[in-house]
Amino acid sequence: MVTFRSGFTLRRMVEATQELTGQPSVLERIEAVLRIMGADRTYGKGRPLVDALEGVSREAILHGDFELAQRFQRFAGYAGGELFLEVVETYYDDEARQRSEEFMRRLAALGADRAVAAIDVLCRDNPGATAANARDLFKGIAQSVDHLGLGSGDGGIRLSTREVRRLQQYGHMEVLLRSLPNLASTEAARLMSDVLADADAGLLAQFLELKARRAALVDLRAAVEDPVSSESALHACLKNQAWIFGGAYVAELARRQYTPDTILDIPLLRADGSLHVVELKRACISNLVVRLNGHLMLGAPAHRAVSQSQNYLRTLDENRRTILATHGVDTRRASATVVIGHSRYVSGGITSQEISETLRTYNTHATRIEVITYETLLDSAARMLALSSTQQSSDAAEESDA
Repeated sequence: MVTFRSGFTLRRMVEATQELTGQPSVLERIEAVLRIMGADRTYGKGRPLVDALEGVSREAILHGDFELAQRFQRFAGYAGGELFLEVVETYYDDEARQRSEEFMRRLAALGADRAVAAIDVLCRDNPGATAANARDLFKGIAQSVDHLGLGSGDGGIRLSTREVRRLQQYGHMEVLLRSLPNLASTEAARLMSDVLADADAGLLAQFLELKARRAALVDLRAAVEDPVSSESALHACLKNQAWIFGGAYVAELARRQYTPDTILDIPLLRADGSLHVVELKRACISNLVVRLNGHLMLGAPAHRAVSQSQNYLRTLDENRRTILATHGVDTRRASATVVIGHSRYVSGGITSQEISETLRTYNTHATRIEVITYETLLDSAARMLALSSTQQSSDAAEESDA
């Protein structure tokens, strides 16, 4: 959906361009733009304005005025919802550019001031601190920024809409730049520039998403292979990673508590609007499967996890009407998955295949609750990524052949 924009600032910048050209045909098209913008209080916001701005650009190209043509292309980009006004202002409004530079200077000064404060605290608590200690401190701060937020009460930080948009722009650029290969030479930089200039935005977004999913899977695997990883550590790796559990789920719900006595680990939303509960347990469990009288069966930790999930589902069933009316989530006959254990930690000489067969037998006799291991979860997610990589490679090949 296109989001058209316009306003007084754009009109002022368009008016200023009348002094930049002496070509009657270009001036005529600029006047047509101004007539559209003066038609009502919306400053002409809509497709006709975008077309008129692009018309000025085309006319300027015919007369060899490429700078003016580029200016109106950017105007059209803003009016068509493709560029933020702040970006256009940076090019063509001296006062706005000065405000932006001042904002960046203040932001840099604030960051430096906070860095000094952090070092002061480090030295106070650890008089023998070294440069390596300071580096580790700031590395930890950088890795923690995703958990920081803006306060809304007294003393909280308040940003204007313009400042929030500017920060979003910087964030988008950082995500993109982090995903690019290292440019080891001028030639490599030129080639990458050419690729990005012709890249399909949707395809690029898919590649970035695929890279993020690979990184998430690496983090989860590392946590699973660490025998001391807690349930909280595993939960952190799986948060906002609904794709790992398969394509049947469209999103992870932000709300984890739907009744006073029930807090869910990972609530997933199915395509039909119903709830699916994921209950996470530790990966390092030696008695996940046990051998008794020559037969294999689930050990006590798995049975306790299943009982806990049964209680969750019962509570959700009993409060279905209230939850549906209040939160819009259908919890009647909700289902659950228990993720627990890994074959590498199971004792007694029980193999990975035997564990899989034991769980398959158990799940065959269950209706609403499935028990899987982290090994199964990782293998399934890895296969999904492999299929996605193959599909994207095919799409990229078709794009290049088109």
